[in-house]
This record gives sequence, structure tokens and C-alpha cells, in this order.
Amino acid sequence: MRKQREKKQQVKESFMQGVFAMMFSQVLIKLIGLIYKLYLTNREGFGDEGNAIYSSGFYIYSLLLTLSSVGIPNAISKLVSERIAVGDNKGANRIFKIAFATFGLLGFIGTCILFFGAHYISNFIIQIPEAELTLVALSPSIFFVSLICVIRGYFNGNGTLKVTANSQTLEQIFKVVFTLLLVELVAIVMGLNTRVMAAGANLATTVATIGSFIYLFVFYKNNRTLNVNVTGVITKKESIVKVVKNILQVSIPISLSAILSSISKNIDSTTVVRGLKTFMDEGAAKIQYGILSGKVDTLTSLPLSFNIAFATALVPALSYARAKKDMATANKRVSFSILVTILIGLPCTAGMFLFAEPILKLLFPAQSAGAFLLQISSLAIIFTVLAQTINGALQGIGKVMIPATAFTVGVIVKFIINITLIPIPQIGVNGAAIGTIACNVIACFIGFMVLKKNMDIKFKFSKYIIKPIVATFIMSVCSYAVYIVLLKMISLRIAAVIAMGSAVAIYAIAIINLKIFTKEEIFMIPYGQKIYKTLVKLGVYKKEQTV
Repeated sequence: MRKQREKKQQVKESFMQGVFAMMFSQVLIKLIGLIYKLYLTNREGFGDEGNAIYSSGFYIYSLLLTLSSVGIPNAISKLVSERIAVGDNKGANRIFKIAFATFGLLGFIGTCILFFGAHYISNFIIQIPEAELTLVALSPSIFFVSLICVIRGYFNGNGTLKVTANSQTLEQIFKVVFTLLLVELVAIVMGLNTRVMAAGANLATTVATIGSFIYLFVFYKNNRTLNVNVTGVITKKESIVKVVKNILQVSIPISLSAILSSISKNIDSTTVVRGLKTFMDEGAAKIQYGILSGKVDTLTSLPLSFNIAFATALVPALSYARAKKDMATANKRVSFSILVTILIGLPCTAGMFLFAEPILKLLFPAQSAGAFLLQISSLAIIFTVLAQTINGALQGIGKVMIPATAFTVGVIVKFIINITLIPIPQIGVNGAAIGTIACNVIACFIGFMVLKKNMDIKFKFSKYIIKPIVATFIMSVCSYAVYIVLLKMISLRIAAVIAMGSAVAIYAIAIINLKIFTKEEIFMIPYGQKIYKTLVKLGVYKKEQTV
């Protein structure tokens, strides 16, 4: 019995260590990525117009990429973790090899479609002809990312999320370095040509994905103890067709939700400029879309980097728990993940809303327009991150079609809102933000209702709603008061940095004093026992508390 308890504790720690490794990596990736976004937006000759060209091409690329590969990591990790749970390591390795060949072919097809269809897509679908070169520059990435997704999915299924985290960090570093190098090279050779500069920025993505693929493939080859372990139970060998069918049965529904999320962004790329052109000239319309896609979307997606670790880790973890028929562990992991997601999403929503203008002036001093649009868009953050975690949980328990169904309804509503509100001069591009809020509220609500029905999860209203809102309110009032006071004495930028830094500290203190986490939940965090002992010494928790 004691050994069993120790084993469960080890698995729990492994899950949370993987989550925090992925979380740290994703935060680092976003911060590094912000460097090239700041550089591009503030770069002479690029700005909001360059962002419009860059983003329109990138969103089309993302859609094709989703079609060929996005559902792969979670599908592979789910199937691999299920095989490993019953001791069939050889079967897990065989899934990887078949997936590598299959999705490599699909990725190659996606590359060809983007390369040869660049002219038609840029001129007739998104109606931004300048984006043609960016699509061509991005096309090879689809092939390499398809292979990268298979390798990452395999390592995630093995419980080694650090490999994925390291490869993503390395890829982002490559992207930043080559973005700066290629854009500056274009500026030197061809002058301030916005179209070619945008293509150079997207070419950096291709170079970065190739670098990430090389790292992962070499790691796979050099770690035979992970990927060629043939010990353990060996189940009946399935045919290649059967394995591919199993992968597609999982990956297609998962891909559908990712595709619909990508379509949501492409709805903006195809409706914003069109809608705005009904009452303003094309140049001004492109700038408005550039503000939305280049600055607002970048900032509002930052909280996803904190939270994506839970969505990624939940799929193999819940699949493993279900294969072991250990639903108690599954329920605890989902409950804890949703709680942390709420605690991440609420302060990010409030902070982005309160400090919209100073954030833009701080990060984009040369192109700081868009504060009101950022405030509206920030309201979607809490629902976006919740939907992200809920979708990971649903995929992990086998309800892979629910996220796709929920997003379908949400995307349809967003499309209707976009085409209705954007052409109204008094609303304009803000209509796209309203559509995004509606889309994510619907997706979150549908997913949560299905999850609640299929898992025995206890949600205490005070713990999951009241206390997080109180902590967020305390943070908001105190940090904004700090900002107002400092603004009278120092510059806006320094005041904003200090106020936002104080917000983090105030929020952490509020969470601790409200005792949102139980002793068991604190123990789930890396170094949780040491953290709990410190809190006991500070008198926050009682020594014998077991709640």
C-alpha cells in the first residue's frame, strides 16, 4: 500500500513538473517572440501596414498547417500514452514510425498547395496581393512542422514534455534571430520595401522550423533507450492501415477544433479589410487590420502561453489514467488545471483592460494606436484560456469531437457578428473583437457542460469563482492606484512597469491569504512541500490543516 502511494505521488509530481517545464518554456517563447513583434511594428518601413501583410499570409499558412499537422501531437501523445500504460512500448514506437511517414507526406502536400497557390490566395481570397511572397516564403515550413509535431507528440506521450519545451524555445530563438537578420538584410539591399520585408520576416519562420526539426530528430536518434524500448507487454500487431486509421480517428477531431480556431483568425483576415473598405480607403483599412492582428492579437494571446501547458499535459495524462482505470487521479488533475487556468485568466483579463493604453505606449512607442480595441479584446482572454484547458481534458477522456462542435458554433456566430458589425462606421474593427468574445464564450460554455457531465469534478463556487474574483479585484484596485500616483512623479513607461510588477506581487499575496489552494494542491506544485512549510511558518496555513 505504501509503495502504491509513493508511486501515485511520483506520477503526480511528474505531471506537474512537466506542466511547469512547458509553462516556463511557453512564457519564455512568448517573451522572446514579443521581441521581434516589437521590432517589426516599430521598424521604419514596416509598422502596422507590414503587420497586415505579414499576419494575413501567416494566418493562411496556419490554416494549411492545421489541416496537415496540428492535431498530431495530442493524437500521437494520447495513443502512445495508452500503449505505454499497458506496457506495450514496441507498439508505441510503431505508432510513431507510421505517423512520421504518413504526416510527412501530408505536410509535403500542404507545402505544394501553399507554394503553387500563393498567387490565387493572396489576390482573390484575402485580397492583399502583397502577401504572395510571404506565402511562398512560408510554404516549406508546413512539411517540417508536420514531422516536428509527430516527434513532439511521441515524447509527450512518453511523459517527457521537456523535449517539446526545449525544441519550441530553440525554434523561437531561431525565429527572432533570423527575423532581425533577414529584415535588416532586405532593408539594406532593397530599401524600405514593406512587401519584401514582410516576406523576409516570414522566411525566418521557415528557417526556424528547419532548425527545430534537426534538433528533435537528432535527439530522437541519440536517445534509443526512450524510443526503442521493446520490453513489457506486446499486444497484437496491427496493420499499417489500422494504425493510420486509429491516428486519424483521434487527430481529425482534434485538428477540427484547431482548424476552427485558425478559421476564426482567418475570418478576421477576410472580413476586416472588406468591411472597413465600405467607409474608409483601403490603406486605412489595412492599418486597422494591422493593429488588430499585429498588436492586439499578439498581446491577448500571451496568457495562452501560461496556460497551454495544462492543455498539452492533460491529454496524455488523462489517457494514461483512463487506461489504468484511475479516474480519481484524472478528476483531481482536471479540477486543479481548471482552477489554475481561472487564476491565470482573470488577472490577465483585468490587467490588459486596465493598462491597455500604457502597455501599447510602452511596447509600441512608434505605433501605439489601438487601446480601445485591446480593452474589448482582453475580455475574451478568460474564456479563451478556459476553453483551452477544457478542450485538453475532453480530448484526454476521449470526447474529441466536442471541442470541434463547440468551436463550430462559436465560429459561425463570430462570422455573423463580423460581417454585421464591422461595416458600421461607429463600430468598425471593434466588431471583430466582439465576435471573438462571443466565439470563445460559446466554445467555453459548451465544453464545460459536457466535461461536467462526463467527469466527477466538484466545483465549489467560492473557491473557483468568488475568491479568484476577489483576488483580481484587490490586484486591480491597488495596482491602478500605484499607477495613478506614480504617473504624477515619473514617466508613463516606468510607472506602467512598476504598477504591473506590483500587480503580480499583490495578486500572489491575495491568493495566499484567501487560501485558494488546499494543502494537497500546494503539494502538487514543484517544491510544494517547501512552499507549504514556509506558509505554515508565516501563519497563513495551520500546521495540521488537511482540507
